[in-house]
Amino acid sequence: MNWLEITVNTSHDKLDALTNRLTALGVEGFITEDEADVREFLENNRKYWDYVDEDFMKSMAGVCRVKFYLEDSPDGRRELSRLGAALPESELVERPVRDEDWENNWKEYYKPIEVGERLVIVPQWLTAPDTDRVELRLDPGLIFGTGAHATTQLCLAQIERYAPGENVLDLGCGSGILAIGALLLGARRAVGVDIDDKAPAVVMENAAYNNIGPDRLTVFAGDVLSDRDLSRRLSGEKFGLVLMNIVSDVIIALSPKVPDLLAPGGVFVCSGIIDGRETEVRSSLERSGLHVREHRQKDGWHVYICY
Repeated sequence: MNWLEITVNTSHDKLDALTNRLTALGVEGFITEDEADVREFLENNRKYWDYVDEDFMKSMAGVCRVKFYLEDSPDGRRELSRLGAALPESELVERPVRDEDWENNWKEYYKPIEVGERLVIVPQWLTAPDTDRVELRLDPGLIFGTGAHATTQLCLAQIERYAPGENVLDLGCGSGILAIGALLLGARRAVGVDIDDKAPAVVMENAAYNNIGPDRLTVFAGDVLSDRDLSRRLSGEKFGLVLMNIVSDVIIALSPKVPDLLAPGGVFVCSGIIDGRETEVRSSLERSGLHVREHRQKDGWHVYICY
């Protein structure tokens, strides 16, 4: 089906009045894009990230608008005329879109990525390249972890060294890319944990693309800091390799728990540390009894390898 994307530009102080008016006119669903709301959200949730893409913020500069969709049909265009007449003070800008635009256009931005010495990450809808590398198939979906970011690549490079033969724990597993990569590179078993309740389904779907089943990979949705049962369960298992590719504040908060998760001689790899915070993170690791043996960096991001 073809659709019309209708955009109505407004200002922050008039946004609520406009959305209320659209609702009263029978518009059942719409999207609001407001620079002020984005900045407020970022300010109130700083603990979840250290970095926000500058191009994204530039694209939101001065933006305040509402978008909704109508069928690109005679009925849809009659509805557009009715709404335009009811909102004479607003300009309704239309743009045609198709179902396949939503479903497939984003996929063109994903290509196979060679990581480290052994892995190639392949979007599950593409044919694998002709290579001797180990193939990791992935559907990025809506959860972080595609292999394109420097933090993920830094972790995957260390997994090549430390995963074979080990039980692996991935804290903040996202799409499951690290846990799945560890299993493909020789880990015996892996456990993933993420606060996003969508993570278990996404991770196991990606695992299935790689012929990995629940006998080798277990995923929990939960917060290790607040869920005592989950924390005790993980501490009781012990892992030869613990991975954490999150943001600095979460690494700092979780680092005291890591020694209880490691098996004797185990390795802890943490990444997601942006330039300017590496010293702070290192200090927290050392206060937690972890010994930093290696420090590597790429594109302004840092990884620590601890024993």
